[in-house]
Amino acid sequence: MDGGRRFIVRQGDETTPTAVLADGRVQVGDPGEVFTVTTVAPGDYVVTEGARSWRVAVAGPPDARWVGTCGISACVEVQDGRESRPPRARGVRGGLSAPMPGTVIAIEVALGQQVRAGDVLLTLEAMKMELPIRSPHDGVVAAIRCAPGELVQPGLPLVELA
Repeated sequence: MDGGRRFIVRQGDETTPTAVLADGRVQVGDPGEVFTVTTVAPGDYVVTEGARSWRVAVAGPPDARWVGTCGISACVEVQDGRESRPPRARGVRGGLSAPMPGTVIAIEVALGQQVRAGDVLLTLEAMKMELPIRSPHDGVVAAIRCAPGELVQPGLPLVELA
């Protein structure tokens, strides 16, 4: 992968080599796709690939960024391409937390409910966007630790799955 600054982006157990190229474009994967990223405002970007473009919201510390786009949000860990470290532990095992400060606008599940990977568990409103929090795997809702209308912070478990 040619380029200026290299990173490893980790989402769950998957890792993807990423580089910011000398011309400012971003290459994702190896050999990978190349994207143009334009800053609209702090934490708000437009990503372009050919004739396609989409808005992306980013928040959180530099090494663990929450990314939201097209109704999907995920936490990605970013590390320098030369480093090698295991993924960091986040919150409670089986717990899902807010990607950024936001307000709970809907809880879509009930205690004890069986859920499948990708099911929407709750919806947050943050930065004038609705962010669905989806189940990362099949499981059973073991705890709901928030309520509609509640302002929540990142890192605190909102829903726990068993």
